[in-house]
Amino acid sequence: MGQLTVRAMILAAGVGERMRPLTEHTPKPLLRAGGTTLLDHHLRALAAAGVRDVVINVSHLAQQIVDYCGAGDAWDLRIAFSAEDQPLETAGGIQRALPLLGDAPFLVVNGDVWSDYPLAALVGRGLRHAEVAHLVMVGNPPQHPEGDFCLDQDGWLRRRGARQVGCTYAGIGVYSPAMFEGLAPGKLPLRPLMDAAIDAGVLGGQFYAGNWRDIGTPERLAELDALLGG
Repeated sequence: MGQLTVRAMILAAGVGERMRPLTEHTPKPLLRAGGTTLLDHHLRALAAAGVRDVVINVSHLAQQIVDYCGAGDAWDLRIAFSAEDQPLETAGGIQRALPLLGDAPFLVVNGDVWSDYPLAALVGRGLRHAEVAHLVMVGNPPQHPEGDFCLDQDGWLRRRGARQVGCTYAGIGVYSPAMFEGLAPGKLPLRPLMDAAIDAGVLGGQFYAGNWRDIGTPERLAELDALLGG
């Protein structure tokens, strides 16, 4: 194992097109479920897992997120913000935030997912020799029945074949800065980097069978609110 994960990044810059009209005046991470915001769920979970430094990338209605979080005192966290004039997608956003994330592997959580996955399990681990990232995978939701990748018995991710059913990336993972160093600044999705890492045999993963939700539509937000007793 390499260095342990000590910092985290929450991806919160997206416009939330599928969440309209809810996101026309409220950034998606500040939508509420179970009596609090999606962002608060993440911040409380990260603090409970032992993380103290969190980077949040912001773009759409960015100032609302900055005002909501402040310096992070409400969660006993130190929060820094990585501003994007226009959303840079996942890999572009991470690349831009690298100066704030340090040299050790860091945890990344998508702002539009919810899970009871024990984040301390990732905070307490490093990356295996050769791993450039370690992803949490989950069962396929109805809107994504074929999944993203296949996970072999040794914990390595493989491309899903045409007739294979894989599992779905949960939007939770540990990444090495090396995966993003050298990238040209700008808008860049994460999937091409994942595919390249799979082809090189350096993308690891684990399967989580617990509760996970992709909060991508108003209907799914309502389902999460009901699950959490909101």
